[in-house]
Amino acid sequence: MKLNTRHFGEIEIDESKILFFSDGIPGFEDLTQYIILHNPDEETPFHWLQAIEDGDLAFVIVNPFIFKANYDFEIPKNIIEKLEIKSPEDVSVFAIVIIPEDISKMTANLRAPIIINTANNKAKQIMLDDEAYHTKHYILQEMKNLTATKQLKVEEQKAVEGAK
Repeated sequence: MKLNTRHFGEIEIDESKILFFSDGIPGFEDLTQYIILHNPDEETPFHWLQAIEDGDLAFVIVNPFIFKANYDFEIPKNIIEKLEIKSPEDVSVFAIVIIPEDISKMTANLRAPIIINTANNKAKQIMLDDEAYHTKHYILQEMKNLTATKQLKVEEQKAVEGAK
């Protein structure tokens, strides 16, 4: 299937990879079909969630666990049923990214993750009740925090091994 897009021009997509958001995405409820366009640069964790019915609409998305390792929430039972999730291995989670002019202030919406059942391509953006997550988590700051935490653990491990 060919799709005309604002950001990528005319592209060929695999119809079997189309995601179905039965309720749309908040603010875009009338658009229910999307496809993830993976960034050809394997060094970047960012991808595009491209609307099928509107070639002008695409969201930048990211796997939130890349920069927020302790990101943790329960998918509500009604969402598990609606998406027909049978196994945790069939679930992918993404966050919508906002990239302002000052890229260092790039944020991800961890309060409203996108849940995808990869077994049947059903998807939904959900709103979490957890006050620990916000609509604007600064990605670069979170990555710095994660890197510092990993470095500290490496240094602690070296100290433990050196004490043996």
